[in-house]
Amino acid sequence: MGWVGVAWLAALLFLSASSHLPDTDKGRKEVVHVLEDESGAVIVQTAPGKVLTHRGGSITLPCRYHHEPEHTDPARTRVKWTKVTDALVFEDVFVSLGRQQRAFGTYRGRVSLQGAGPGDASVEIHNVTLQDYGRYECEVTDDMEDDTGFVNLDLEGVVFPYHPRLGRYKLNFHEAEEVCAAQDAILASYPQLHAAWLDGLDWCNAGWLEDGTVQYPISRPRDECGRKGTPAGVRNYGYRHKDSERYDAFCFTSNLNGEVYFLKTYKKLAYGDAVKACERDGSTVARVGQLYAAWKLQLLDRCQAGWLEDGSIRYPIVNPRARCGGPEPGVRMLGFPDRKFRLYGVYCYRKNQDAGGNEIISNASAKTRSQVTSTGPTNI
Repeated sequence: MGWVGVAWLAALLFLSASSHLPDTDKGRKEVVHVLEDESGAVIVQTAPGKVLTHRGGSITLPCRYHHEPEHTDPARTRVKWTKVTDALVFEDVFVSLGRQQRAFGTYRGRVSLQGAGPGDASVEIHNVTLQDYGRYECEVTDDMEDDTGFVNLDLEGVVFPYHPRLGRYKLNFHEAEEVCAAQDAILASYPQLHAAWLDGLDWCNAGWLEDGTVQYPISRPRDECGRKGTPAGVRNYGYRHKDSERYDAFCFTSNLNGEVYFLKTYKKLAYGDAVKACERDGSTVARVGQLYAAWKLQLLDRCQAGWLEDGSIRYPIVNPRARCGGPEPGVRMLGFPDRKFRLYGVYCYRKNQDAGGNEIISNASAKTRSQVTSTGPTNI
């Protein structure tokens, strides 16, 4: 048997063996390296930095491809988008092959192929959610050739520290995820916390981040926060045990689909009275994340303490002034008093609705809003 026959037999044996390989774990992506031959290669190019939008808006995740040498049959080209949720863990987002297209999970009805001419694999995401934040992979496959690129989707928003009524350092990782969700937020990422630190966030209690690390931002070093002589920065405890170790949480929220306001009443309210007062006004008691978003993004400034949904008392200050809690802007917190105390007002939240009573997602969702921020070169 000649060399060609041996090579042919080896290829046949490989294909036969590969057909009996076990399936990979669900949610995990198998990386396959394909040797290039005279058929050429498909080349994928994506944004060199990040794309920026806000909750409720629309965004384009840019991705283009071409062949070297140029030859393409659109009907045989598959475009697949996945979200990288963890190391080597992927969540299906969207796939197209010719005229066939499909979105998956929470992306159904919100994701479509832009299709702006040959070689365009970009997708549009509408009604962006907090959970859409993260890193996406664009994979283009043509016969045996494939290539991938990555796009980072960022959201405008605000990071805030959180601990429940039980006190400091009471949350494991999973409980931290839950309390952030309960306050209209998600666990913050390290880039989001770092950006908040650059913007002046200073917090002396360590909290969980979405990657399972525990960190905290210090703008003004002092002895009670890791010694006065140490440099300012984001202090890192590293990866901690998600079940057994307990800290606070750093949450992230974005654009509001509504309005937070201080309800004018003729008397101070207990917590139960506050809930009923907001309901009579066609609203609900505001959550902590909603108050932070209103303070940061809608510039809500009110020097009156009020109940929030979690039973805490807070108020937002954009323009610091005497008798309003110190020289820095921020959301002031007075703790978790007894819910029977009739000492405070209440902050309510009302959703945006159209004339027919339907919820309005966002004024920005009617059109695509795509901003690319370059953070340096990206390997293609």
